Amino acid sequence: MQNVTTLPARNPAPAGRVVEGTARVKSNDIVTGDYRLMVLDAPREMLDCRAGQFFHLLCPVLGGFEPFLRRPMSIYGFDAEAGELRFLYKVTGEGTGALALLRAGDDLNLLGPLGNGFTIREDWRNLLLVARGVGLATLAPLAMAAREAGCNLTAICSARAKNLLMSVEEFRATGAEVIAVTDEDGTSSVEALREVIEGRIAEGGIDAMYTCGSNRILTLLQDIGARHGIPGEIALEQQMACGLGMCHCCVRSFRRGGAIVHERVCREGPVFSIQEAMGW
Repeated sequence: MQNVTTLPARNPAPAGRVVEGTARVKSNDIVTGDYRLMVLDAPREMLDCRAGQFFHLLCPVLGGFEPFLRRPMSIYGFDAEAGELRFLYKVTGEGTGALALLRAGDDLNLLGPLGNGFTIREDWRNLLLVARGVGLATLAPLAMAAREAGCNLTAICSARAKNLLMSVEEFRATGAEVIAVTDEDGTSSVEALREVIEGRIAEGGIDAMYTCGSNRILTLLQDIGARHGIPGEIALEQQMACGLGMCHCCVRSFRRGGAIVHERVCREGPVFSIQEAMGW
């Protein structure tokens, strides 16, 4: 490993130091469709992470791709003992197109961990996770955190089709109960999800709910949470330039204290209260 520089932490409640440095690609393989899993051999200084945080990746100039700004990417997994950092991403444009061309042995510059991650209060024992598509990547480390906290976790994984479902085995490996729903079998509609969630609440209760990336799931969980008094958190996705809070590129609106406030997703987030988040 090389070129490791420690920067002062810029977050209100960071998990550890913010580090800019170089990691080496161990693998960068297709998972399904346009999704790839990249595993990095990362400096130990980078691996004091929390579920929900992200890194800012300096995408290479390769294969005709010339990305200019860094790209924010949620942490899919991290292992300080093994020195591994994992990202699950969808190839959609210049930045991710260039990332997809990286091969084992290549170097990648990245900055992080950044942002404020998920919280699990001591009195929360039964957790519900609901996400769709690549949003499941952001929530994968939460399953490990739930296991370490001794919580029961139910993970509702949604996708267009069964072959596009992701993270199912990763969730099961942590002891989570997995409920897979898809568009193709008609189980992923808002009405179907509501029935499943309301059933769980009636059976044994849910102490907190978590989601990422889907406006319709956010709206559903806001409604259920408000009616049953269940708190929750959402990890928001947003375009970023600096990732450190200086450029204000990622500002979004939130409802708080009867007013609309504006906060930076990279600095105050990317994790926010479900009830405070506003749809898009």
